[in-house]
Amino acid sequence: MRVDSWLWVVRFFKSRSLATAACRAGKVRINGTIAKASAEVAIGDKVTWRDALRPREVQVAALLPRRVGAPEAATAYIDFSPPIPTRAEQGAVPQRDRGAGRPEKRDRRDLDRLRGFQK
Repeated sequence: MRVDSWLWVVRFFKSRSLATAACRAGKVRINGTIAKASAEVAIGDKVTWRDALRPREVQVAALLPRRVGAPEAATAYIDFSPPIPTRAEQGAVPQRDRGAGRPEKRDRRDLDRLRGFQK
């Protein structure tokens, strides 16, 4: 089964096109290697990607033929993701001074590092 289709079937993405876009952007990995949207996923594979709130890591437990309800979809994977951080754990949202202009490359790297997108 294709990884973009599986991510959509088990309800991690609202549409298959969003799952495909995440794969094309290089955000989805299967067993540690970057996966194209057409990459095949099998039972036992670890699929990881970065969600808006946290990094996600799941293990494929079942391959479903079509999109199903949330309780049934939850049986198709084993979730190893960290819990969703609370507002206090997220900390304050960084904001730039008014009139400071567009962020430079160094500023963007600092913001990405602060948000946890970069190591």
